Amino acid sequence: MGKFLAGVVATFVVLIVGAYAFIAFGCMPANADGKPPIIERWMAHTSLRASIQREAPQGAVPVALTDANLTAGVKLYAANCAVCHGASDGEASNIAMGLYQHAPQLAKHDVTDDPEGVIYWKVKHGIRLTGMPAFSPTLSEEQIWQTVLFLKHMDSLPPAVDKVWKAVPSAKTVS
Repeated sequence: MGKFLAGVVATFVVLIVGAYAFIAFGCMPANADGKPPIIERWMAHTSLRASIQREAPQGAVPVALTDANLTAGVKLYAANCAVCHGASDGEASNIAMGLYQHAPQLAKHDVTDDPEGVIYWKVKHGIRLTGMPAFSPTLSEEQIWQTVLFLKHMDSLPPAVDKVWKAVPSAKTVS
């Protein structure tokens, strides 16, 4: 039994030293344009799903679905999000093209089918190992929820709000 236990401990030590060497010698890509290892992608996605499931708020949105709040959400999106997630034309900016992981262009790949609590969690807390920042230090709770309202309803905006959305300047890539 003692030899078996020693073998388990030795295997564990070799794995830890090997993982450290893999990282310390630069074998794990650190560049934003490099392909991440499968284990990194699995860890990031698994952790994100579990965190959102555990922490995203449930229930009703505490901000009313009004034209004023939707318009405020469009303006907040334009000031804070459009550079990475695009304007209504769905064109990616140079910044968005260089991000790892690529930011979804929300005019093309919207989040209208996501629960409001999930959208809120992502805006408030950001997403580690991506370019998605946490907006809790810079936006109020009301502003975060206004942004959520816009994102949740961006495919069915009232005409006056849609006009404001269509006026958000595009950040088309330079040819």
